[in-house]
Amino acid sequence: MPIFRNAQFEISIANNRDLPPAAAAEIAFAGRSNAGKSSAINTLAGHTRLAFVSKTPGRTQLINFFRLNCGAALVDLPGYGYAKVPEAVRKQWQGLLERYLRTRENLIGLVLIMDSRHPLTPLDRQMIDWFAPTGRPIHILLTKSDKLSRNQASASLALVRRELSALGEQVSVQLFSSLKKTGADEVEKVVAGWLGLDQDAPVGEA
Repeated sequence: MPIFRNAQFEISIANNRDLPPAAAAEIAFAGRSNAGKSSAINTLAGHTRLAFVSKTPGRTQLINFFRLNCGAALVDLPGYGYAKVPEAVRKQWQGLLERYLRTRENLIGLVLIMDSRHPLTPLDRQMIDWFAPTGRPIHILLTKSDKLSRNQASASLALVRRELSALGEQVSVQLFSSLKKTGADEVEKVVAGWLGLDQDAPVGEA
């Protein structure tokens, strides 16, 4: 059975002190506001409203935990970078995100969502800078690839791989479309590898 299917909501937290005990493995999903993170999670889970898709970017202000059938947790992090969010709220999110990404001991990998039309924004790079020193893997989903021509999508993929080549095998990159439902199998294989559920799964190249 696919890893993300039948994921069940477990808890939402607004402060690191409220994080549940660090027991089972956690896979974090992060992305700039309006990059398609909630849609990607819903596509992977086969659920239209597991993660709330808002027409107002920046609505997700909590860390949301979803329990997977394998026992691991999918952790949906607050979207970042939306200009209309008050400064005090933005600073709270930044502290919440940075501490979680840097210090959560059972976090085994980060799935980073980027709009394929506008990848590697300064805030995307900041997320990578926070997480890369942990040495744990980062898998990048270039979403909304259906809005690009095949050549444009290939160029976006090549650009991100080239820009992050210094991180070597720690980073893998793929195209993804929630609308067309393409790319889900590749994400499954990558995360299965992280969880040790399929050691032979190929994990895209950076």
